[in-house]
Amino acid sequence: MEERAYWLAWSKVAGVGPVFLRRLQQHFGTLATAWNATPAALGQVEGFGRNTVERVVQGRSQIQPDKLLQQHQQQNPCFWTPADPDYPRLLLETPNPPPVLYCRGQINSAETLGQIPMVAIVGTREPSEYGKRWTRKISMALARSGFTIVSGLAAGIDTEAHQGCLDAGGRTLAILGTGVDIVYPPRNRLLYEAILKQGAVLSEYPAGTGPDRAHFPQRNRIIAGLTRAVLVMEAPTKSGALITAHLANDFCRDVYVLPGSLDNPNSLGCLGLLSKGAQVILNEGHLLEMLGAMPPIDTTTEAVHPVSAQLSLFEKAPVPQLEPELAKVLQVVPAEATSLDSIMQEAGLAAGAVSSALLQLELLGLVTQLPGMRYQRC
Repeated sequence: MEERAYWLAWSKVAGVGPVFLRRLQQHFGTLATAWNATPAALGQVEGFGRNTVERVVQGRSQIQPDKLLQQHQQQNPCFWTPADPDYPRLLLETPNPPPVLYCRGQINSAETLGQIPMVAIVGTREPSEYGKRWTRKISMALARSGFTIVSGLAAGIDTEAHQGCLDAGGRTLAILGTGVDIVYPPRNRLLYEAILKQGAVLSEYPAGTGPDRAHFPQRNRIIAGLTRAVLVMEAPTKSGALITAHLANDFCRDVYVLPGSLDNPNSLGCLGLLSKGAQVILNEGHLLEMLGAMPPIDTTTEAVHPVSAQLSLFEKAPVPQLEPELAKVLQVVPAEATSLDSIMQEAGLAAGAVSSALLQLELLGLVTQLPGMRYQRC
């Protein structure tokens, strides 16, 4: 319970995202110990420059972890931190799991432990009739075979995936880019209510958080991280579904694609994935056969938790081999959006060198540029 309060408290400190939280835990052993660390000790943590340490010290002074936990639970009665045994097992294996994951609906611990396989279905918000029809067929077939369907409650393919699963009597999880009490798009209100009765909604954002453009790419890593495989049904070349597919590949998940026509712009992203090695979906039976060949997850008590197991998984994550200057800049770019000036100060490099490094890191898929000359680590 003590660590739970500190996961929550640290998540409220500006400039400290999932990656920095992992480093704090690795360095100090527990986040409670890190909370009481001196500025000098914080400065020994990888990536914690002078400005970051100052922000941390300032942020900590305004937060009382135990009091925050009590107040937070009143507005958010159901949430997990990596210190909780119900935190999704597969999500813990990713490099940047959310420090707090909010939930609402019917929770099934067999899903969070990885005992029931979960498959993500994603795609464009404006699918063709072909995309809609096959999404429903695939979702229903998977639900009837015991898979839990995960998607993002967006219009289009997401909606078809959730509805097909519900129609087949299966369980479905909706991963939101808002708080779990906010329905977006609003026209999916009835679908949202049905999911609460036959599944659950999850989000890393607290109750009352409205839609924000930057939230949706972030939630895609949760969709990919929760599941054993990601199915992309229809997606143009610039689509959030492709972000989910690339993240799934990074997380060593399987990626499957519904083939489409070259004449359909919404199929071009899918065809691009196929050219890069994604598996093709030929029909429901073919897909079920391929998914059935996935090795089972070791769900023994020792393998499921605790956070110490999470750390060993983190330590095995591959680190990209970069030139020293690129590595130095990447090291100071947090998972949350931060300004160019802040990155320059943390890196201690000239503006031209930092801008050049950020451009190269963006081309490598390691950094994303946001409006207002802000950057965040992918």
